[in-house]
Amino acid sequence: MASTRLSVRALSLAVTAITTSLSLSTNASMGNLGTTYGVMPVDVATAQSLSMFNDQVSATYYNPAALTKDDRGELTSGLLHAEQELRSANPNADGDVLSNSPSQHVLIGMKTNLGSITRFKHPIYLGFIAGVEKYGKEMLAFRSETTESGQFLQYGKEPLFLNVGGATPIWRGISAGASVRVTLEAAASLEAVSTLGGETSRERLAVNAEPSLKSILGTSIDLGDTICPESDCFFDGWETALTYRTKSSASTSVDSNIIVTQTIPDPGLSLAVATIDSFQPETIALGAQYRGNGWRVGGSVEQQNWSELENEFAGDTIKDQESVSSGDRIRFDDILVPRIGAEYELNQNFAVRAGLAYEESPLKTTRNPELNYLDTDKIVVGLGLSATYNRTRLLAYPIRMDIGYQYQQLQERDFTLVDYDGNETDVTADGDVHVISGSITLKF
Repeated sequence: MASTRLSVRALSLAVTAITTSLSLSTNASMGNLGTTYGVMPVDVATAQSLSMFNDQVSATYYNPAALTKDDRGELTSGLLHAEQELRSANPNADGDVLSNSPSQHVLIGMKTNLGSITRFKHPIYLGFIAGVEKYGKEMLAFRSETTESGQFLQYGKEPLFLNVGGATPIWRGISAGASVRVTLEAAASLEAVSTLGGETSRERLAVNAEPSLKSILGTSIDLGDTICPESDCFFDGWETALTYRTKSSASTSVDSNIIVTQTIPDPGLSLAVATIDSFQPETIALGAQYRGNGWRVGGSVEQQNWSELENEFAGDTIKDQESVSSGDRIRFDDILVPRIGAEYELNQNFAVRAGLAYEESPLKTTRNPELNYLDTDKIVVGLGLSATYNRTRLLAYPIRMDIGYQYQQLQERDFTLVDYDGNETDVTADGDVHVISGSITLKF
């Protein structure tokens, strides 16, 4: 009994170490702002179907090469609010709603041409975009847990979203770009002496958070400029793009060493915790669009390699799949995500857009002891509007305002929850997600 109390006390001290630097107010998530909803209103409204051809600063995440599509500089600020009702029909629960915590991001981004600082005058575009949760009030929140009641795989919050990248034209309509996605690897170390009553002394706490850089590569090809630059031909208006994003995740590790007076002498009781959050799979995307006179239509197909998450969980001491029999371990499938969208310019000031996507669930297993992750296939529909104000008087270029709405319908899927005593409960997961996003863009 005493050893159990000591282990619990040591665990609470380790948690204290990490909460000194990280707020534990958000749920675990294996998605992020860019993959789950869309970064800017255009991405939200088109269900990310035209994101590979979007010349705004969100291109640093979806396709850095698209930064070359507009030679002007850009300053963009925006807000995103996502309302979630994630349900689990559980006969042992008081209600079906498992999670309804909103996600609220403030976004800022900038793009500029650095070519003027060189003697060659060749355009080199640099861009960045950053998003912070709770409208700028929460940057480093983190939570990883096991549960008996179930938890959704992809709809937690991601407090910090940061991308920096650049691009340049190469030859006749061909552009290439690269960017890095910045995530944090936090580490905490705690040493203390404690009494059986929980009173500590001689505490020593050290916390470090190091950036981890993950690459994103992209290329765009304007087929008309590449194949027939001097004359009209069939390929005019056609554009293709190819991007590659490496896998990334936020991670936290905690090392603690506790000496309990008269019970556990030096060197004390050691506890080590390592866990991941906000995993994004390795992704390869191929897209194409056709631009006509005042309209465009396009789409993309993404290959998301979620199976790599199984290896990440193998080294996670909270999710701890090593202690589970091989037949019961959580498994993931690699998936293909098709997207299609269109945009139409009503006049020189207004444009409307829409998009549709179908995202298959990467979660292969429906029985995941202790973790009890839930995830379903989903249909994503988006609508949006842009307004350009030309008579700005003081500004050299027009002001552009965008708004985007997205609805995600999570399809019903059956799961088996397993509690800590091994008891099983059959549940049905589904849900609805509503996303609204707005931004203002200044050109310079």
